[in-house]
Amino acid sequence: MIELFSANTPNGKKISIMLEEIAYQYKITKIDLDKGEQFKPEFKKISPLSKIPVIIDHNKNKTIFESGAILIYLAEESGMFYEKKNRLDINQWLMAQMGYVGPMLGQHHQFHHYNPGKSKFGEERYFKISERIYAELDERLSNSKFLSGEDYTIADMATFPWIARHEWHDIGLSNYEHLTRWYNNISKREAVIKGFSFMNKNEVIPRP
Repeated sequence: MIELFSANTPNGKKISIMLEEIAYQYKITKIDLDKGEQFKPEFKKISPLSKIPVIIDHNKNKTIFESGAILIYLAEESGMFYEKKNRLDINQWLMAQMGYVGPMLGQHHQFHHYNPGKSKFGEERYFKISERIYAELDERLSNSKFLSGEDYTIADMATFPWIARHEWHDIGLSNYEHLTRWYNNISKREAVIKGFSFMNKNEVIPRP
């Protein structure tokens, strides 16, 4: 049994989507970020940086934090979505999400969605970076069915929940043909639909 400590965020959704894709049994322990539960001593014991998500694999008595590390762990354990022949490309696109796509879109959320009008510099800077991310992903997907090649992998699972917040970005996902095609294809996967709504069963994936 996998225990998933999480919240209803893009990083949280990565792991629930993966768990649904590999059909692992799991239970959810909700961490209320607004109440600061991530900073409680008992949570810091399993998440030294006070971040979600975290999993405990109770069958193997292992605890894993950081979403990318969790995806790799689950992929290696299940033998799915992480083929050895394509692992270098998968890792590159996974790290691109963790080090660039997620953090930059996250800053865009902070300035543009949560705190509009407080920093013209911040809003303009991260809007432009986010536009560039859309264009760069679109260019990549003009030559590739999925981010790391022709197969759907953990790199796509990591990136998808961030693009699924496109309504917050005000960039216009539908303006990017190849990114939209990729987004729509993934949106139709049963495991993605279930994993996306892991905290709220009534939540639906936004259309482009």
